[in-house]
Amino acid sequence: MEKSESMQLSITDAIAEVKKSAVAKFDESVEAHVRLAIDPKKSDQQVRGVAELPHGTGKKKKIAVFTTTQKKEAEEAGADLVGGEELIDKVKSSGKIDADIAVATPEMMPKLATIAKILGPKGLMPNPKNKTVTPKVKEIIEALKKGRADFKNDDSGNIHQVIGKKSFENVKLEENFKVFLEALRKSKPEGVKGKFIKSVSICSTMGKSVKISQ
Repeated sequence: MEKSESMQLSITDAIAEVKKSAVAKFDESVEAHVRLAIDPKKSDQQVRGVAELPHGTGKKKKIAVFTTTQKKEAEEAGADLVGGEELIDKVKSSGKIDADIAVATPEMMPKLATIAKILGPKGLMPNPKNKTVTPKVKEIIEALKKGRADFKNDDSGNIHQVIGKKSFENVKLEENFKVFLEALRKSKPEGVKGKFIKSVSICSTMGKSVKISQ
């Protein structure tokens, strides 16, 4: 029997349903999609937060570190790209950067202004709010590798976050989902009054979407 589009399931049942519909030959990601009751055009209703997913997302993140003071620490912690002004020049001349996330030590921030137009549209501009501007480079790299997930609303007022892979045990996907949702609730902007989360659904990369009961 076809399930109704409006039907809502518990997170436990939803994960089982999503896994059942994930029939691609690769290990599909499992994603959470959240509709928020915000006006994304208002600066006091922007949502940005961090979730320390206990089991990670299953995806290896390429990390770039802009620093002149913590190069050794960044390299030892496993950063993929490390450099100071020479890395900035490389990004500026090529117009691109091969990284999923960028971290900077404080002294580099004024210098990053010259490549802000390259980093910004990719969501790679380091920001003190999500601790990607920090003198504690080793700590942030370790957290990112363990499963730290940065999220922010898109232009439609929605949040999209990978919570793992189809191959993850159901209980691990559920734990990741709950940690993400709790972090999202805590990130409710002061400018938003009343209900914050309109609806939550999960899906796999190629599979169907299932609504979660709240």
